[in-house]
Amino acid sequence: MLESLFSSFDRGNRDTIRRPLHRLAWLFLFFGLFLSPLRSENLKRPSRVVSLNLCADELLVALADHSQITALTRYARDPDMSLIAKEAQSLPFAYGSAEELLRLHPDLVITSSYSHAEYLPLLRDRKVKIIDLPLANSVDDIIAQIRVVALAVGYPERGEKKIREMQAALAHLPAPAGQGRSAAYYQRQGYLSGTGSLVDDMMTRAGLKNLATRLNKGALSRLSLEEIVTYRPDFLIMGQKANPSQDMGSLMLQHPFLTKAIPEAHRLFIPAPLTLCGSIHYPEAIKILDKELETIDNAQR
Repeated sequence: MLESLFSSFDRGNRDTIRRPLHRLAWLFLFFGLFLSPLRSENLKRPSRVVSLNLCADELLVALADHSQITALTRYARDPDMSLIAKEAQSLPFAYGSAEELLRLHPDLVITSSYSHAEYLPLLRDRKVKIIDLPLANSVDDIIAQIRVVALAVGYPERGEKKIREMQAALAHLPAPAGQGRSAAYYQRQGYLSGTGSLVDDMMTRAGLKNLATRLNKGALSRLSLEEIVTYRPDFLIMGQKANPSQDMGSLMLQHPFLTKAIPEAHRLFIPAPLTLCGSIHYPEAIKILDKELETIDNAQR
């Protein structure tokens, strides 16, 4: 999960959209941006947009003209991480070095507070507009990010359309299949997604109770193999099924003790790209989780 990459960074430049400390910061931002009606034809659109953030990659492909995109991240083409891997094959990408970034002459850079912080002074010196896109931990956060990026690329109406589509998809989700049973989103090296995370929101919408919440764990914490076996949730949620090429941190998820306590029949798999970012496709993750639960329940009848 991207939460593990997060670190604080002091961003005092007024051209940078800062990481909000709480939802009120987003509220003030949008009162300022949307107090009067905005029409895309009245906005000056950037023509050389560079993304240094996988989550921004996905939003740019959905909201900007592809001709506006000067570079996505290299991760955008990786189907194990990105929801836009197919579309990204025909779009330019950058490795993200400072030298490469300056050669691209961007007029808008979308980054994140947990990476590339050292580049921001260089960009500010060149009067480049910077958007700092924080992690999305709820549907409200996803909506906020869609609006920020849509406005930044000059197409606010596209953002509102995507928001309506996402809200409609959420409203038409099937009845939650979790039935109040417990689950843990357990990752390599024992990382656990807890209270306040996007995965926590997803589990709640699917009718599951997050083990991490019961243990008073934060958005990202760690739980040893012995602890997860002791607490024994009804289900483990994972981003991918095991394969022989996985590293030691991932192979622990197939440890015999864990398999005995929570058998393979109680593993729920959601494609990792659907959990890495707060995405327009977020309802699809909940739908998959519900479907996985129904499959397990039907097999036990």
